[in-house]
Amino acid sequence: DSNRMQPFKAAIDYVVRPGAKVLELGGGTGVLSWFAAAKADKVWCVEYNPDLVKEAKKLLALNPNGEKVEVVHADAFKYLPPEPVDVVICEMIHVAMLREKQVEMMESFKPRYLKRFGGPLPILVPTAVLMAVQPLQQEYNFEGYYAPIVQIQDLVGTLPGTVEMARPELYSILDFTQDTSQDIAWEGEFVIEYNGTVNALRFITKNVLAIVPEKSSTIDWLNRYMSFPLDKPVDVLVGEKLRVSFHYRAGG
Repeated sequence: DSNRMQPFKAAIDYVVRPGAKVLELGGGTGVLSWFAAAKADKVWCVEYNPDLVKEAKKLLALNPNGEKVEVVHADAFKYLPPEPVDVVICEMIHVAMLREKQVEMMESFKPRYLKRFGGPLPILVPTAVLMAVQPLQQEYNFEGYYAPIVQIQDLVGTLPGTVEMARPELYSILDFTQDTSQDIAWEGEFVIEYNGTVNALRFITKNVLAIVPEKSSTIDWLNRYMSFPLDKPVDVLVGEKLRVSFHYRAGG
């Protein structure tokens, strides 16, 4: 998935200095750990699934610098490296921080690490996430079969059957270097730009993988959009204000 791999490679290349020690929590196939191994002296890649542990070891052995990565079969919610590290990579990310355990993992890791090694915390990849929401009029007719379902949508181009009924609104900024709550709540208004029916909300998630202060910029990964159907569609007119509120738990 180049949408994911390219920014992660760029961010890891930026934050990992020659000779660094790196920890990846939830390493999967080991690819992000391998990116780090290009510069790092040592990488611990922690994975709980034994099948993925086996696969990661096999794949890393096929690639240069793979020997720098130690694949550890352990629970990332409990594991700590044998020594302090410079960078921590954790990609347990789903749109809107749903389903996967990114927030829970970060909030579990930070106090355990500080208790064992003291401060400062390692550089975190990603370091923050910005989340926005947008009302849609969404077509749910699939060759005559009506099915209002959650959909993952591409980022580019005009999506057939999708009308953006108002501009997106930012509803949450999570800074993983600070204490981060798993409870996410928002209430706000949209100014409607088209006559029609709002029957879905689009959730937009931009992950700040690394901050590049010398360029006053960031290295970002924008997740694909998620369209979430409403139980009760709302008819709207141009210029009307639509009030929306929601509350959910990260990882839920």
